[in-house]
Amino acid sequence: MGGAALDPRRALAAYGEDYGTRYFKYGPLVEQRPRVVESVGLFLEESHLLKMFGIEKQLVVGEDVKRFLGARSALARSVVYPLTDGEVRRDDERAWQVLAELTRRGFDQFKGLKESKDSFDGFYVTAALSAIAPEYMREELLKIHTKIDRELGLVKAFTVIPQPLAVAIAEKEISCVVVESGHGNTQITPIHTYPIREAVVALYRGGAEADAIAAEVLKDLGYGDLASDEMAVRKFKEEAGLIPLDLNEALKKAKENPERLRCKVRLSTLTEIDLEDKGWYRFLIGEVVFNPAHEMFESFRKRGVLSIRDARLGEETVEGTLPLEEALLRSIRKTPTTLHDALLNRIILSGGNFQWKVPESLKDVAASAPLKVKHLLGKRLGSGVNVEVRLTQDPQFSVWKGCVVWSLALPENYLWNEKRGEGWFKRGVHY
Repeated sequence: MGGAALDPRRALAAYGEDYGTRYFKYGPLVEQRPRVVESVGLFLEESHLLKMFGIEKQLVVGEDVKRFLGARSALARSVVYPLTDGEVRRDDERAWQVLAELTRRGFDQFKGLKESKDSFDGFYVTAALSAIAPEYMREELLKIHTKIDRELGLVKAFTVIPQPLAVAIAEKEISCVVVESGHGNTQITPIHTYPIREAVVALYRGGAEADAIAAEVLKDLGYGDLASDEMAVRKFKEEAGLIPLDLNEALKKAKENPERLRCKVRLSTLTEIDLEDKGWYRFLIGEVVFNPAHEMFESFRKRGVLSIRDARLGEETVEGTLPLEEALLRSIRKTPTTLHDALLNRIILSGGNFQWKVPESLKDVAASAPLKVKHLLGKRLGSGVNVEVRLTQDPQFSVWKGCVVWSLALPENYLWNEKRGEGWFKRGVHY
């Protein structure tokens, strides 16, 4: 961003917020890593029993939700996941209440700074939203932060950037394609200084679909009682799942020698899952984000396990089951032809969906996410085209890192510019 020298106090005041589809990640730069809380809220019925235990509020969020889920039939009106697909409808009052409470609780944890540092008069806050989030979401977040500042005096300035741009900032790339895959969506965004908005391709699939496949695998293995346990499903997915370099070849080799793929996952002291001769299931968990249209997922579709909706971007409809490499090429082709080669040379993967392990003994059939994407693009484009794909240094926290860097670097006097879609909303000027 260049320009005036940075005030050393800005390092203390730089604050980032990543409004992810499943997790809200937040906190100041000085923490070095964000704090993470599940993006969920639970609205409670009024209860004399709860009041006896000193619980007066009707909305609980994050980790507190688990305390009440066991009795939700008696106490809860609803559980709300506000950012399932990365978007919140303007009139979804409950979703906005949950986001407001999650945001306020985040700042509440750092209000001691105002008391302990005489020079501290509020954070410079950069929030990251999905690349296809409607503009009213920025407006609603501004209202939330304005209210928080009036209550706590902790938001000196506020701005919003797209999650893929935050990744590019964290990776110090000015020209690249960011593939950011969260729990509820996967965003493909070409960036050349700024995101090329007309080239964004969004797929409404991500970690949720991998969870769904993992849950069905547990059922098929005879562990149906665990399929509704979110923590058990997630741990099983993370421990057992594999990305196949080529699904057909991986399934063939797995069935030729099932023992190679045998896997045991200990979920607790009392529970261990043994895949025995069904180790080939592991590849389905890893493949679903890349190509849910593969015929191996047909039975899951018939059972209603995989129901991926299409994305509507302007006048274009993007099929939810579009293979990832086709979506990538569709996105790049929408950019000027002079950028195509440069973008193919800088494809950056970000998000927990791409952070898969490759066992040493299975390197002939399993692959890292970058190798998988490079292999798929190579098959489409031929060996003569140079394609480079890499994973971010910190896939789960790249968006937050980009946010705090933006908070640190964006000049204090650079006020919001509607045309460019960047700049600060400042206390005393905008609220």
